[in-house]
Parts: sequence; structure tokens; C-alpha cells
Amino acid sequence: MLLALLQANAVVMDVDANCAAIDAAAEAAAAAGAAVLVTPELFPVGYAPRRVRAELDPDSLPGLHTKLAVIARRHHIGLVYSLPQLAGQGEWHISATLLDAGGNTLLSYAKVHLFGPDERAAFSPAAQPPAVVDFNGVRTSMVICYDVEFPEAVRAAAVAGAELLLVPTALAHGYDDVPQVLLRARALESQLSIAYANHSGVEEGCRFLGGSVIAGPDGRLLAAAGEEPQLLFAELDEGAATRARGDVPYLNERRPDLYRSWGG
Repeated sequence: MLLALLQANAVVMDVDANCAAIDAAAEAAAAAGAAVLVTPELFPVGYAPRRVRAELDPDSLPGLHTKLAVIARRHHIGLVYSLPQLAGQGEWHISATLLDAGGNTLLSYAKVHLFGPDERAAFSPAAQPPAVVDFNGVRTSMVICYDVEFPEAVRAAAVAGAELLLVPTALAHGYDDVPQVLLRARALESQLSIAYANHSGVEEGCRFLGGSVIAGPDGRLLAAAGEEPQLLFAELDEGAATRARGDVPYLNERRPDLYRSWGG
């Protein structure tokens, strides 16, 4: 299965421009034979948490979901996108959605670990674990950005059966070790593939790293981007997770009851 990641510069609060960028990337990815296009965290609205919270009309969200579903359906490609989500009692979450090639929602996830004062001022942390679905025959899950930096979040997806983890992110410049070291460790220790799609350029004063990566369950990088906008591709070996787990059975040989007694 061919994976595609969009690494691009969003325009804060210009939904039409950002959706046009997703549309163009979906068309190109589909033409290349990709089964799914993963886009960065909050890309349709741009990454500027305080401004998004202040300016985004929540009544516009259903129409935006529909617009993105139309893109997936028009190009017949799976799509991962991230948007704010109303969580009740005046709270908002950062969410991610996986659509199939018909524009149907397969999976939704809300971010558990918020990063920095701007995110914490605009959003509330969610609490539900990552779920797992069958996507084109591959057991697939999602987390968002900072979530993947916690081994517990990735391991929860793996224990639930995930072989592929899709990660929209908004990683600032200066955190190069996250995609180059930490992501590879997460893939290796939980024996799954990780597709990590980041912004590039500057949005609302934040300079993004770029550096999107796709890592296999052996910890090797299958594809890696620089700082500039690009469409990144990698072929997923659909049997790699099973082989890795058979070779070194980390998941089966965990001792969670013991770990709990350690107080960690």
C-alpha cells in the first residue's frame, strides 16, 4: 500500500486556500497510486490555536468536514485531516479524521497531550485511547503530534492491534530529534509503521521544521522530507509488523501488572 504525506505551508484562517492545497495534493497522490493522503495538524484552518479558537465559527465545521469528504471521494483516495472539534461545555479538542476513498469516516481521534501554552489556552485535552480500524486490509490507528512523543500512546495503539499509525503534526523548527530519533524508536519499540505529516514554512510567527517521515516497524526510515513543501511517498510493507512481532515479541512479553506496581 502506497502512503502519501502532505508537507506544506497553510494560510491561517484561509480555509479555501488550505482545502485547495489538500485537493491538489490528493489529486497528485491518487495519480501516483497512493491509498491515503495524510495532512498536517489543523492544516485546513492553519496552525494558530488562539486565533483559530477566537475566529473560527463552529457552525462552519460540518460544512468543512463535508468539503474534505468530497475531496477524498472525487479523487478516490483515503484522507487524514485534522480540525478543531466541539467537545461540549464550551470546550474544544484538536481532532483527526480518517476517511476512506468514498469519503466515509472510518476513524476519529481527539488529541490527549496538548503542547505549549497556546494549545492549552485554546483547547482541552481529550481522554479516549486511540482506536483501531481496518483500512485497506491494514490495522490502522491515529494520534496527533505531541501524543506520539509519549510511548504509552503509541503502545496503546499497538496493543489494540495497530500495524500502521497515522500522525498529523505541527512540529516547530529546532525539534529535529523528534522525527529523526524519537519517531524511529516509537516505530521500533511498538513494531508498527508510523506516517508523520508536518507543516513547513511560517504560520502566525511559528517556523515549522518540515521533516515529515515514514518509519517502518524495524525503526528504519522509509521516507524523509527536508524543510520545503513536498508530497512524500513510501510503500508500506503490509507484512512487516507481523514479522517484527514474531521475531521479537515485545507486545506479548509485556508485564503491565508488574509495571503498575512500580508506580510509573
